[in-house]
Amino acid sequence: MKAIPTAIPDVLVIEPAVFGDARGFFFESWNRRTFDALLGREVDFVQDNHSASGRGVLRGLHYQVRRAQGKLVRVIEGEVYDVAVDLRRSSPHFGRWVAERLSAENRRMMWVPEGFAHGFLVLSESAQFVYKATDYYSPADERTLLWNDPAVGVAWPLEREPILKPKDMAGTTLAQAEAFP
Repeated sequence: MKAIPTAIPDVLVIEPAVFGDARGFFFESWNRRTFDALLGREVDFVQDNHSASGRGVLRGLHYQVRRAQGKLVRVIEGEVYDVAVDLRRSSPHFGRWVAERLSAENRRMMWVPEGFAHGFLVLSESAQFVYKATDYYSPADERTLLWNDPAVGVAWPLEREPILKPKDMAGTTLAQAEAFP
């Protein structure tokens, strides 16, 4: 397993060592010792989540205040455009975003640390998206950053208007967002 840095150093693309032959493939999707060594700190995951979505569905940009979640995300079917936005006011990267195409084919994962908004757009006919979280889901702490806020300027690879949940359509702008210190 290796970590590939992004333009925001705390967000990493994780590429597992994949072993394949005529029978198929095998890879270790997560190992506490290996992952902690890649990050240089211990991470304790407490919850696994799984979503299924169709082409053009955009989920996000979500985050939690007070009970911030770090997320290790990956796709087990299909392909998504995965986005992380830095919401740490003390960061030199505040308000900046990074993105990666994650797919069942490339088997890449992305580490989105605490203090970031996260979302994805489904690029394939359908996608199965799974992730580990470092804190439990807390509806009272959930916030949504507006997916198309011009101040952030995420370059979503849209073919048409995305399919959004009402809460994602009503997200707050970066200027109004309840961000992290």
